[in-house]
Amino acid sequence: MNQEGIMNEPVKLSGIIDALDSQSDETSAYLNKESGEIVLVSEEEFSAAEEKRPLESYAEWQRGLIREAANILEDDEGQYIVLPSRFDIDEYQMMERFALSVEDEFSSSLLSAIKGKGAFRHFKDSVVRFGIEKKWYKYRDAKFKELAVEWCEANDIEYLDDL
Repeated sequence: MNQEGIMNEPVKLSGIIDALDSQSDETSAYLNKESGEIVLVSEEEFSAAEEKRPLESYAEWQRGLIREAANILEDDEGQYIVLPSRFDIDEYQMMERFALSVEDEFSSSLLSAIKGKGAFRHFKDSVVRFGIEKKWYKYRDAKFKELAVEWCEANDIEYLDDL
């Protein structure tokens, strides 16, 4: 870290993408601009930090995350930047755009698969059944990379394309 509070090393795109993909409705990912570390923090850990619950009542691995959550909550300097959430990523729209991009013989079936309850499971079952699973993951990976690059650029974060 240099004197201006900026990381000396660029953040690896693979780390950002892993964090984006690892999030759930109950977790959020943050980049610590000082250390370059990306952390995933759950609602439970934020709650424990807000309520200042005793760390001894948590597993050893979770104590560090609760401390990190406290640091995020107390961050007045802008040291932590939140990564795009699962909502921001909109994987449903990603599946829809993929369905529109594939051969006509699969497109309508994929679009039907993402309608209604169980859309994600039906879509994934369909790409396997049609033998286009690798094509889907290549498409999805490219979209995650685009999102990560856009986020870095929007937040003036230097990144390393290690993919």
